[in-house]
Amino acid sequence: MKTSKIAASVMSAVLASATLLTGCNTPGNSNTSTSSSSSSSSKSESSTSSTESSSSAPEAPKLEYANGTVLRMATGYQKPNTGITFDADTAKEGITLANGKTYNTGDLKPTWEELQNILNVKFEDKFTGAGSAAKEWAFWKEQLDQVDMVCVPASTAGEAGSAGQLINIAEYIDSMPNFKAYLEANPIVRLSITSSTSGSSKGAIYFSPYFDGVNDIERMPLMRVDWVQKLLDGEGEFTATASANTKTPVYTPYMPTSGKVEVEVVKKDGSGTEKISKDYDKAGNIVQKMNDKGAMSGVEAVNMLRKYIDEAYNGYYGTTRSDLFCGQNAAWDADELVALLRCVTSNSQTLNGTDKIQGIFSRDDSNNQRRVDMFRFAGTLFGVRGLESRQDYLYVGNDNKLHDARTEEATYVALERMNSMAKEGLIAQSYLDASKETSETELKNDLGFMHYDYNQTQTLYNKSALNQDGQTGEKYMAVMVPVARWNDGTGEQMMRFTESWRSVKTDGWAISKAGVGDDKNKLNALLSLIDYAYSPEGQILMSYGPKEFIKTKADGTFETFKFNGQDWPVIADATYAELWDKAGGNYTNYARFYLGSTLSFVKSQSFEYQCTHEVGKEGAGYISNAIALGTIKHPELALASNPWYTSVPTVLPTTKVENDKISEFTELSSNGNFSTSKDQKNLLCDIIVGGFSGEGTASAAETINTVKTTWKGDQYLAFKQGAWEKLVKYYNEING
Repeated sequence: MKTSKIAASVMSAVLASATLLTGCNTPGNSNTSTSSSSSSSSKSESSTSSTESSSSAPEAPKLEYANGTVLRMATGYQKPNTGITFDADTAKEGITLANGKTYNTGDLKPTWEELQNILNVKFEDKFTGAGSAAKEWAFWKEQLDQVDMVCVPASTAGEAGSAGQLINIAEYIDSMPNFKAYLEANPIVRLSITSSTSGSSKGAIYFSPYFDGVNDIERMPLMRVDWVQKLLDGEGEFTATASANTKTPVYTPYMPTSGKVEVEVVKKDGSGTEKISKDYDKAGNIVQKMNDKGAMSGVEAVNMLRKYIDEAYNGYYGTTRSDLFCGQNAAWDADELVALLRCVTSNSQTLNGTDKIQGIFSRDDSNNQRRVDMFRFAGTLFGVRGLESRQDYLYVGNDNKLHDARTEEATYVALERMNSMAKEGLIAQSYLDASKETSETELKNDLGFMHYDYNQTQTLYNKSALNQDGQTGEKYMAVMVPVARWNDGTGEQMMRFTESWRSVKTDGWAISKAGVGDDKNKLNALLSLIDYAYSPEGQILMSYGPKEFIKTKADGTFETFKFNGQDWPVIADATYAELWDKAGGNYTNYARFYLGSTLSFVKSQSFEYQCTHEVGKEGAGYISNAIALGTIKHPELALASNPWYTSVPTVLPTTKVENDKISEFTELSSNGNFSTSKDQKNLLCDIIVGGFSGEGTASAAETINTVKTTWKGDQYLAFKQGAWEKLVKYYNEING
């Protein structure tokens, strides 16, 4: 993946002594160095300060504060078990971790215990664990004098800051060299947290951003690779003792039916790229050929797909035709996937001995928060922007204007294609019924073929759900992003593009103005906390926990491994064992429940990668290499030369008046027709399931008109467009 300037600084810190994370336990000797190019300076007995700026500009004021300054933290991640201290359910009668220490209810988790020592402060846990940043903020917003730092939704922070409830961090940014450097290295991050572009609060920042990984791919397609291999690989024709018939075709071709399409792929050995052709003149379009045949036996469908692969790719894949979908050199597209799904669902007797294989499913078919991944996948399959946006359904067009996927025809064409797949039985019946099936049960029961999700958590099922009871060879793996027809403004491109790109999340931590009051000790300590979290050492601590959880060499330095071309720490053997013992291999749960890391600030994916099942590493490695070699394109965390590649900011600086007006557009809100929350409704999912229906939504054109006019989509977009224009103007001003 791409590496930012700040990431390079982190790599330097990795190679430094592991004692960078030991902290200091005595007053007046704190390790709060936040500049990767300087060492900690000596302090007086009564104060701690951050590192001096090394620039030639006038020296910014030091963030001095008294040792032992108390910081009241209403911070964590959603629930009580993911706060900075151990809750009773996690600690029970005392819990001993891989560092050899035993922790009890109310004790700081290792990361925060270490941070307390490093910064020479005293943390008081005020976190209620109400369930979300919005609920935590709702609890505290009328009693902010009781807390010093608090969780806040990013969309709320600007208004709360303007109302005088939160500290404007931007006023102190010159005294926060690491935070400043991070924002300079990632312009879209700076724009995502800028709450005002004019007036006395111009450039205001009221919260510290949270990254669950940054500048990296997020979701990806995952498949039962062993099933693909069983159907497609080998000499001669496919045979089976029992197969069902494919359904009557409904889905129609998306890719061409004649001509040739040139596609750039990664070479099979991963050493570089090469161009191959899809020859439709020679092979035809596989969907069209199947449709012309009508319902057929599963065996005939497989052999038709095999022949198509041989002819369309001129023998490129040889007898390992599964590489079209699962290899490093994969080149599959939506039509080829539909053909494969027809083969999988009609050959379930061969694949699992039942008649119940599900094609595409979601992680939790009854949970709207996961069901929405189906239309996100549709965007990837059919070249539609905005369905996996960082903010609502917005994206930046090549005209440098915002567009809303909910008001564009391409969105509804893609959804209609998904609906045709559903009608053919290629999407899980449990998804269509919103029944209580999960990726774990689909895989454990050997029923699910593929879904679109996070690699680490889902490929864990290779160990916990698959390959049980003596079975071997079952393989659930991330596969390459599909080739699709994308128009980036330079003309239609047959390329791979993912909009699932990590940036600022929708929650952050803010400093309470009433809580801090006139206490400079509290303010400077809190600013130092934020700055340290973005320092090279801080990023390691907030991802890995203290050095006892990291593998350390005899000379005190960390052992490292290459991750995305850079050196990152290796976790200790005891940490890895504990991860599986206490969290079933789920890095995020382990980090939040036990280490106290990954609660906010910056999470490096390097720890998570080490906890990924070997099968998961294989697929992720293919995708990572493809991104590095440029065959998978993605949004950029900067104002790209072609604006189409600019990642839309997570938050835009709309005014209170504008926010009040937007809140009246209830059909567009988080509780309206386009929610991504658990128990809410999403019209886009409904269209996938049932097609167009209902008053005002009986067709794509009718739906677009309803969204634009009745539901005020045009007004919503106008407010957002105005904020985007002001933000771009502000960015150009501060960057000359």
